[in-house]
Amino acid sequence: MSILLALASAVVYGVADWCGGRATRARPAVAVAMLGQAVSLVLIAIAVAVMGTELPGISDLGWGALGGAAGACGLATFYYALANGEMTVVAPVVAGVILGERPRPIAYIGIAVAVVAVALVSGAVGEHRHVTPRRILAFAVFAGLGFGSLFIALDRTSADSGLWPLVGARLASLPVLSVMVLVARSRSRGATFSRWNPQWRTLGLPITAGVLDMAANVFFLEANRGGLLSIVAVVGSMYPASTVALAYAFDGERLRRSQGVGMACAGLALALVSLGRA
Repeated sequence: MSILLALASAVVYGVADWCGGRATRARPAVAVAMLGQAVSLVLIAIAVAVMGTELPGISDLGWGALGGAAGACGLATFYYALANGEMTVVAPVVAGVILGERPRPIAYIGIAVAVVAVALVSGAVGEHRHVTPRRILAFAVFAGLGFGSLFIALDRTSADSGLWPLVGARLASLPVLSVMVLVARSRSRGATFSRWNPQWRTLGLPITAGVLDMAANVFFLEANRGGLLSIVAVVGSMYPASTVALAYAFDGERLRRSQGVGMACAGLALALVSLGRA
């Protein structure tokens, strides 16, 4: 079940990223991220209230807040760079091993294949029509580190804390993104933010991205509580596959040969880590 939940989180993360990426074509990346996070805070607060889970200890909320702050930085830079790095896979795997997780040997092979798959699908390696600026690559790696840190932080929360860690995550991410919005607006003297259109009909993609991002977080949190971080994070980190698939289907983007190979590697990695989950 943990593998299926992790796979669901990967698919939903990917769709959310596609929605967020599309939204940044007309709006600043940090503003898109902040709106999505605000919407998801309302939803997760309602969910916690309906479920009636008792308020957990400061540790669970603290880990959630730490993950939320890191994830917010990762999300904003991901939207800006429109790419990501394989560090999203590497960081949680290393942490899981340090914390004493010992998957079967075949799972380590799957992890290695997954690193290659994510790198190929996301375009970090492979053929390119244009050279990617180093600044964009730096943003991509930073985004991957942010997502990986979120995965690690959620792993440190207790099972009986319910969805409260995600509330803590959003309560921390919104102030971080607010500061980023103010800084970006100040540096651009408002020029970048002149593209922001507050009409409700223009907010569908950012809102959808926020809703899906929270749903993916819930899937990942539940998957991680039933499995190993080093395995669940690998499966959850394959979200670029669904992002690329949507870009191919709806945006008219061509699927490069290296990305096709990456898709095949993702399927192989999923099979290998599933065999090595225990």
